[in-house]
Amino acid sequence: MSSRPVRIVLAEDSLLIREGLTGLLTRLDHEVVAAVENVEGLVAAVDEHRPDLVITDVRMPPGYSDEGLRAAVRLRRDHPDLAVLVLSQYVATAYTVELFGGTRTSTAGLGYLLKDRIGEVGEFAEAISRVAGGGMVIDPEVVRQMMSDRRKQQSLAALTARELEVLGLMARGGTNNMISRQLHISEAGVAKHVGNIFHKLGLNADDGHRRVLAVLTYLRDA
Repeated sequence: MSSRPVRIVLAEDSLLIREGLTGLLTRLDHEVVAAVENVEGLVAAVDEHRPDLVITDVRMPPGYSDEGLRAAVRLRRDHPDLAVLVLSQYVATAYTVELFGGTRTSTAGLGYLLKDRIGEVGEFAEAISRVAGGGMVIDPEVVRQMMSDRRKQQSLAALTARELEVLGLMARGGTNNMISRQLHISEAGVAKHVGNIFHKLGLNADDGHRRVLAVLTYLRDA
């Protein structure tokens, strides 16, 4: 987990919240290299400043739907080493699954918190350090809503100890190759465990982002 000052690009359309967050992040000894109000400014600031972390709202101009979240998906694709923390009042399920689906091609940190968490300054500071350091942070309410939307109510009880171990490493962003090296087993063995996990959690090929949904089940129940 990172404890060093983090260079941050902040994207938030509300001037009051943007300035408040900038002040809070500065007091936490981080550097806000740019604070912008729309997606165009966000993309330009990332290209210019190459920050360690992007903190973005979901609903931003011009449509106030999910522009910020879609921009985060695009930025993660274009900058695999960029850590992203989504901070919003809302849970936007579709693009959130796509955002976390990209973790298997990136080792950078990723998080999604509801804005209520900002009031818990210690918890918020911990989330920033964890995400900037390559970890994953997901608000429990985000997990609950995403799993409810997907109607996946399977528990982890059916998994073996090894399958739980593999799933736990998946939740930390581990690829099959990384898990293979960490557990000292073949990639084919990891792939078999992953397939068993999908089967036992009721995740078939039609679910698309099965790896993400399996991780969300782990985060919900673990």
